This record gives sequence, structure tokens and C-alpha cells, in this order.
Amino acid sequence: MQGQARPEPDSSLRRNQRKMKALLNELTTREGLHPTAVDGVTLSRADNCVPRTPVLYEPCICVLASGHKKGYVGSRCITYDENNYLVLSIPLPFECETTAGNNEPLLGVKIRMEASVISELAIKIDVRRKQRATDMDRCIRATPLDARMCDAIVRLLECLRSPVDAAVLGLGIVREIAYYGLCGPEGGALLAMLTRSGPLAQIHAVLHRMHARYTEPLNVARMAEENGMSVSAFHHNFKAVTASSPLQYLKSVRLHKARMLIFHDGLGAALAADRVGYESASQFSREFKRFFGNRPMEESKRIRESFGGPVAEFAGGANRKQANFQSAALASNGLVSRDRPES
Repeated sequence: MQGQARPEPDSSLRRNQRKMKALLNELTTREGLHPTAVDGVTLSRADNCVPRTPVLYEPCICVLASGHKKGYVGSRCITYDENNYLVLSIPLPFECETTAGNNEPLLGVKIRMEASVISELAIKIDVRRKQRATDMDRCIRATPLDARMCDAIVRLLECLRSPVDAAVLGLGIVREIAYYGLCGPEGGALLAMLTRSGPLAQIHAVLHRMHARYTEPLNVARMAEENGMSVSAFHHNFKAVTASSPLQYLKSVRLHKARMLIFHDGLGAALAADRVGYESASQFSREFKRFFGNRPMEESKRIRESFGGPVAEFAGGANRKQANFQSAALASNGLVSRDRPES
């Protein structure tokens, strides 16, 4: 009929986005974080908006089927939603705001990225990359969701319906997702995990060392010297990657680790403070409240109410695997960390 616009054809991307949303609704029947049988894969559901709050994410790809999130890193704001997924290449504390709207929950899946997998894929596809001045801020990016990535996410969710399918197919699909991320417009964010020389590589190495040895006193002058930088150059390069100073970064890591100890292991605030390297319990409590907005026990209660009780409640007998799954879920969603201090 003349004068009437024809409907646009239903693209495979849109069809798969609807499938993704339906599958996540099926697999996440309650609000919160949902670990899966595939290592490094966590599902999330938020029925209500979550205000801007500190989180700690590990290297990952995060895809949303509905709702949207805003990540705040210094002066930058990174928005990801059903049309744009998040790529993160370093363990990064930042602030995140979650929005669920139009009477729909926020639904998402997060896939941990491993440097070994990215390295293998980069070699196979012969990726060649020149470091650019803008690489420092490429460690966290949002990039458009394309049909191949969406199809792989749908197949990953479908295999989670069956423990056998998840065991046989899951990690292969995770590798495929990493490949599509590497080939995408912001593949450089994943390649940043492999940088071997220059300031970016040095700061990446420092970050991983700080995460592994966060209980140790911070000696910025020695770190700068070990990396062949002046103290001012070290501060400049560190802030370019993390949008914070080394002291602020370490404080953030320690506070996130302490929250894990309080929630996961049931430690009191004073003992948790000591475990993560604080010499003063009162200073720890002040900084914890300033950072998270709640006192330690109040924050533990908030998390318990939101995510179904402390992991310690599931630590016995046949439920130990459930406890490990829940711990991994909280870690990959920025609530706690899977890492423990090195002895």
C-alpha cells in the first residue's frame, strides 16, 4: 500500500538479542549473582536500580541483554547496555551505576578473560599492534555488540541449561567469545593484556603485583626505580591507566579484600583490617565507611540481604561446591575478590 512504510526486516542480531534476554530470564529466576558450571562465567540480574557504588572487576567481557550500566573511571564515564558490551583488560576498581527500566530487570553475563587465551588467539590470527599514545585509556572500553558475538553468547547460555553441555562446550564458546572480542573495534583493550614493553606493560605488571601482595607497605619510590621511571613519571603513567594514585589504588584493593573477608569468612572488622595490611582498626573503619557508604558490618548485612546469605553458610559437606560457585560469582561482579594474600 502506497504511503505506508514497510517494516524493517528482523535481523539475526535482534533475534539473538531477544533469545539472550529470554535465556537469562530463564537462568536467573531471582535477583542477584548467579555462578555457572563454566569457570569464569557469571550471570547477573537486578530487578531494581543500584546507585553508584565502588566495584572491583577483573579482566572480562560483560554483555547485557537489558538495562544498562555506567562505569566511572576518574573523569571518564563508560556506558554499556544491550547494544554495547564492556571490555576490561586489567583488574580495576571503579564506580558503577546500574539501571533497570521499562519494567524489565537488568540481565547480563560476564566472561572472565585469561591472558593465556588472548595470547594464543593473537598469535593464531597474527595480530600486529603498535602502541599509541591513547593506549593508556584503552584498558576499559564499550564496543558495539555485533551478530557474531551475540550468537556466541546465546549458544553459551543455551549450553548452561545442561551440565554435560556446559562441561563439553562451555570453555570452547568462551574462547570463541574472546576471539570475537579480539577482532572487534576495541580489540586493543584485550591486546593491552599482552603488552610486553613500555609504560603500559610496566604499570600492568605493577597492578598485578599490588593485587598479589596488597598487605605489604607501599613504596612508590622503589616501584618507580624498579621500572626505570622517575617518581613523577610513575605517578603520571599509573594515573593514566587507573585514574587514581598508587596509594588510592592500593587502598581500594585493600578495602575490597577486607569486605570479602568480612562477608565471606565472617571476620570482624578489626581482624579483617589487620589481614589486609591496616595498622589501625579505627582508620580502617573510617576509610571503609567513606568508601562504601556503610560501616563494615552494615555492608556485610547489605550484601547478605541482596545475595542470599554469606558463603560460609554453604561451606559444609555437599554444599561446598555451591559455596565456591557463590564466591566466584561475587568476585567477578565486583563484590569480593577471589584472590587471597600471598604468604
